[in-house]
Amino acid sequence: YLTSSSLCSLSSSFTLQSTPKTTKNLKAASSESSTDSFSEPEITLNRRDFTKKSAIAVGAATGAAMTQTTQSALASPTASPSGVTTNTIKLPPLGLGAWAWGDSLFWGYDKKNDNELKEVFDYALSRDIAFFDTAELYGLGRSETLLGQFTKESNSGKKVQIATKFAAIPTRTKPKDVVNACKNSLKRLDMESIELYQIHFPNAWANEEYWEGLAQCYELGLIQNVGVSNYGVDALKKVHGFLQNRNIPLATNQIQVSLLYRWPLENDLLKTCEELDVKVLSYSPLALGFLTGKYNKDKLPSGPRKKLGEKLVNEPGFLKLQDTMKSIASGHSGDTTVSQVALNWARAKNTIPIPGARNLKQAKQNIDSLNWELSKEEVDMLDEVVKDVPNYIDPAASPFAKKDINTGLVMYDS
Repeated sequence: YLTSSSLCSLSSSFTLQSTPKTTKNLKAASSESSTDSFSEPEITLNRRDFTKKSAIAVGAATGAAMTQTTQSALASPTASPSGVTTNTIKLPPLGLGAWAWGDSLFWGYDKKNDNELKEVFDYALSRDIAFFDTAELYGLGRSETLLGQFTKESNSGKKVQIATKFAAIPTRTKPKDVVNACKNSLKRLDMESIELYQIHFPNAWANEEYWEGLAQCYELGLIQNVGVSNYGVDALKKVHGFLQNRNIPLATNQIQVSLLYRWPLENDLLKTCEELDVKVLSYSPLALGFLTGKYNKDKLPSGPRKKLGEKLVNEPGFLKLQDTMKSIASGHSGDTTVSQVALNWARAKNTIPIPGARNLKQAKQNIDSLNWELSKEEVDMLDEVVKDVPNYIDPAASPFAKKDINTGLVMYDS
């Protein structure tokens, strides 16, 4: 999430410096940078410079934002009697996020721990929950490479579902940029087709060009399903209509949803997804670890999360939420955890949570949340308690592009 934020901060900075009035002008201005930034084996944007600039942007973006089902094969899209293309993607009730798989900038990734990641992969596969969400940005391709390697080594015959994402960075302004990025992701994943390909975040321009690129990837057979991420109500409706005109269903919208981030419930984004038959992948369902029960006034996370933690642990409503979650967990089996309560709340809101997992313990804990469900009374109890807990991040402070400067379309709202 923060890696995405860093790129959006770079995008915002780029906008302030050049402020192109049309995509055409931007294309002309960036003609020398038309090579795919993430192509293998060479990266046009020097990896060291990219990491340095991203690190700076992550710091700025983090400071601003922080302080404020069972496996199933896919069927081809079908048209309903009304002529509307229906969403046929089949996903398990929970996935695993692979942002940390290769990301040394924020998560301290080290190759010597690849065996632990392989254990996570194998365990998920053994539980028939082999749905992994990655992106070309994660480790600058390392996450995709690891997933491709693990899939090939598994040789189990079981279905592995991988979702990855296109980075909408400023110099990418053409449909072919999406297609080229998709092909490079396929190389790293060592696959012929990607289960779900998503736009990682909105840009300040060229968004319709990205939609055209997604459509081309789908029509070329490079991908099986199309998705977006961090799209607000208006943008979701627009891209849904665009793809419907091509007889392509919009399968998913990946957005932040948790007990500490309820904006999508409050501004009708979740409701809009349901009305359009777009499945919701909820990222950060554990709110950057603050819904795991391990942080309190005496124990806070280090780094950019510390300031956010200091604010949260002094919120009476947050302390009451922690107590309520512990009480609910204790009412179930002995090994039920607070984090499982958080994940099952996200599932109760009709989303598919995709928590991260860097070791076998985390993977087991996440997947074991599927062994039980919250009762209606428990969901209502949590909903009542969080009314007194402020959302831990304000969408207004997010570095994501809020509006397309060419079309005026509101792209991001929560």
